[in-house]
Amino acid sequence: MEKKKTVTKKKSVKMTTEKWISSYMEYVLEHETVPKSVYKFAKENKSNEEEFYQSFGSLEAIQKEIWEQFYIKSVTLMQAAPEVDSFSNREKMLTFFYTFFEMLTANRSYVLFMLNRNESTLKNLEQLKGLRKNVKNFAKDLIAEDNDAKNIKLLQKNETVFSEGAWLQMMFLLKFWMDDNSPQFEKTDVAIEKSVNTIFDVFDNTPLERVLDFGKFLFKEKMA
Repeated sequence: MEKKKTVTKKKSVKMTTEKWISSYMEYVLEHETVPKSVYKFAKENKSNEEEFYQSFGSLEAIQKEIWEQFYIKSVTLMQAAPEVDSFSNREKMLTFFYTFFEMLTANRSYVLFMLNRNESTLKNLEQLKGLRKNVKNFAKDLIAEDNDAKNIKLLQKNETVFSEGAWLQMMFLLKFWMDDNSPQFEKTDVAIEKSVNTIFDVFDNTPLERVLDFGKFLFKEKMA
């Protein structure tokens, strides 16, 4: 009696959101370009467009999500330290920036490529939209917490203006870090400390309109 051959089907690996992100970053680093289409990118991962769209609506959405994950992981690491609860707002902001730029340093090749990919700086910064929202909300929460502790309204800080200043500071530090050639990016650490201390001092002692002018000046100087 003739035996029937048993055909063993190879199981495809389920592509989770995390795996798509990891694969995207690896693709960029190995090919020194971004994937040309969802179809080709999915096929390279032994997957298909349908599965890709279960996690992301476009390849550009992955780019934005990567930056949001840098933020989420930085905040998670920061909050894992028990001493953070006793930190002042200034210390929390310092800790956030230190942790965030350590995260960027661990992924420096990818970050530098993506932020220098297009000749247009504004086009390169489109991927930071989600990060901008997160950073501004982080700053707003810090100030809201500080304002709640102050009974005198005149002593309270404007949450919207402070959050915008925090984002401009992020842009200044990001450009500084990109240009930093010092060992272990020591100069960036110094820049973080000085800029955070300066921005808090400015907010404590300077009219609001001058705060925004200060932030815009830093952004213009470093991004020009």
